[in-house]
Amino acid sequence: MRRHTVGKPEPVDLIHLADAAGNQCVVRVTGRHQPGVLPGHDTLCADVLLSADFLDARLALRLSQRDLTTWSQQLAALAPGDMAELGGGRGLQLVLRVNEDRSVSVTIHDPDRLSALFAIQPHDDWVQDHRDRLEHVRRVWPSEVVEAVPMVYEWSPVRGD
Repeated sequence: MRRHTVGKPEPVDLIHLADAAGNQCVVRVTGRHQPGVLPGHDTLCADVLLSADFLDARLALRLSQRDLTTWSQQLAALAPGDMAELGGGRGLQLVLRVNEDRSVSVTIHDPDRLSALFAIQPHDDWVQDHRDRLEHVRRVWPSEVVEAVPMVYEWSPVRGD
């Protein structure tokens, strides 16, 4: 078990999909991008860890609070044929597509490094598990910045110091 460092939370897996064949997709939130600095305080840093028989990669991803909200909405409606994504339009893009056989196709596109597609056969309750993971990320790194007017940021009145 990891030891907790005072003042800095342990990393939290927002996504953790793995199967018996050794295929894996993990998005591990590691902390705030610019802690204590407006507006970057609420942007989260994450490592994307991918593993398949032809791939072993570690890529960086930045997640906004809007990304987390979109992820939550997509998870809530996820069914075979649907997809959920993180990071689209700002560099690295991760897409999970639920197939008819309940496997999940993972597509990763990092314009500077690689593009790959592979499948994972996750456990049956993986969607609920990922809703729980999202709530854990939000508890560990809650939104503490508000946009008072367009492009003007301030600390939320409920910010925990």
